[in-house]
Amino acid sequence: MRRSKGPFLLLFLIAIFILPEFGCAQQYPDLEVSPVQVSAESVSTDFDNPWSFTFLPGGDLLVTEKEGKMFRLTDGKKTEIQGLPDVYVRGQGGLMDVETHPDFDNNKLIYFTYGSNTTDDNGGNTTIMRARLTGDQLENQEVIFKALPESSKGQHWGGRIAFDPDGYLFVSVGDRGARDENPQSLSNHCGKVHRIFDDGRIPPDNPFVDQEGAIGSIYSYGHRNPQGMAVHPETGEIWTHEHGPRGGDELNLIRKGINYGWPVITYGINYSGTKITDITEKEGMAQPVTYWVPSIAPCGMTFVTSDKYPEWQGSILLGSLKFNYLHRVKLDGNKVVMQEKILDGFGRMRSVKQGPDGYIYFSVEGKGVFRINPAT
Repeated sequence: MRRSKGPFLLLFLIAIFILPEFGCAQQYPDLEVSPVQVSAESVSTDFDNPWSFTFLPGGDLLVTEKEGKMFRLTDGKKTEIQGLPDVYVRGQGGLMDVETHPDFDNNKLIYFTYGSNTTDDNGGNTTIMRARLTGDQLENQEVIFKALPESSKGQHWGGRIAFDPDGYLFVSVGDRGARDENPQSLSNHCGKVHRIFDDGRIPPDNPFVDQEGAIGSIYSYGHRNPQGMAVHPETGEIWTHEHGPRGGDELNLIRKGINYGWPVITYGINYSGTKITDITEKEGMAQPVTYWVPSIAPCGMTFVTSDKYPEWQGSILLGSLKFNYLHRVKLDGNKVVMQEKILDGFGRMRSVKQGPDGYIYFSVEGKGVFRINPAT
């Protein structure tokens, strides 16, 4: 007997448009290749593992290599930046994200995350340093944030940073492979998103400032490994995505003081195939905006506002490390309404950002930095 599609269509529409923001997450496992025609133009292929990049006035880029070097990229020519600290490179960690201060034109300050060595050289911490960029030299280097406890493990460093419209600096720190100890505890930095002033001071209105034993910089907690962070161009809110274990990658809208559940709730399972938990939701814990099963290993993140890509305006772009493509998430408000693949099979995309010139740039492990050109 042929079944009517009416009830199934109704349930699908309810799932997309009616469910509350932090009620039930949306899953989109099957993706189509985007019909929008674009091409990737090389900016530089002279990089081994370009973890991140940011834009300087005049069109130059600052590019970080995970192994511990930073370069200025001018018309495809690399110049190494001098004055970086020693970088602890282990597993997924090394020299990671880089951003300019919102008032860079006047103060020349840059911020970058890296793995810093412990005093006994037996582990590392997710750390933020700020420094003044004078020519190709870093000066007045200052550590303004260091995540504790340190760990000799190589996984889940987090390390994404972003300034919001009010000038607060946000940083993600992964659970460092200690899921049962770190993400649900407010007494350590790991498995959290933090908010600080641009000099490292703690904002007095952070949610746990007055709670005894809590780390004052914590803004949200219960995270596994946030590898993408971006500011919504209209609301100014912080969005992140994070790696789940085997399945359960998440896209999250970060709200003050909210617990995002890891590892108490998750849509993923252990790499061995066993369960981590029997529940995917719990009162007092936020649901992701959407999640991915199987995992796509998301990395890097940007909102598209440029009129160079009219079909993509208002969407989120992020890289898929696992499946080697650029992933588009179309939003209606805070709801996901469609997802698709772009540049399928291109490579492990580590960072993606919209530049001041309106073009989308992305970095690829083993390949370099590229620009997306719309079809003419």
